[in-house]
Amino acid sequence: MSNKYIHIYNNFINFTRNKDLYKDLNREDSFSDRLTLFLLHFSFFLKNYKNEDNKKVLQEIYDFNFRQLELSIREIGYGDQSINKKMKDYINLFHSMVSEIHFWDDLSKTDKIKKLSIFLEDFNNIDDLLDYFEEFNLNLSKKTLNYYLKSVINA
Repeated sequence: MSNKYIHIYNNFINFTRNKDLYKDLNREDSFSDRLTLFLLHFSFFLKNYKNEDNKKVLQEIYDFNFRQLELSIREIGYGDQSINKKMKDYINLFHSMVSEIHFWDDLSKTDKIKKLSIFLEDFNNIDDLLDYFEEFNLNLSKKTLNYYLKSVINA
């Protein structure tokens, strides 16, 4: 498998390592929490860059990211049957995220909090996460797809 999109994958991993994202979690963070935040970042990314010109490259990024996630799950030690079920669950979660944030820019603050709360129910202060994802979304809108593909961004 080509590592052509490793930069974008590493960017998402770096974003999810931001300790400030977990400060309002009322327990120790888990792989599942990090994966959820990874998928949220990826959802916003796709929302911002989805168009006919980017269709092929975004599909390749999608395939690459989910292949990398599968490899990560294998490294944790899940068996083949468990991996297939986990991947199906994660892909369904991701698609529901994409669906929920599709019209993000048109939503009220209250609606945005409700959308994030669907996926981040164990986080106490969703307002902080909303501010974070608003800033993340804004930063995505100011940069080109190529910018994210060619470099590693500091979280």
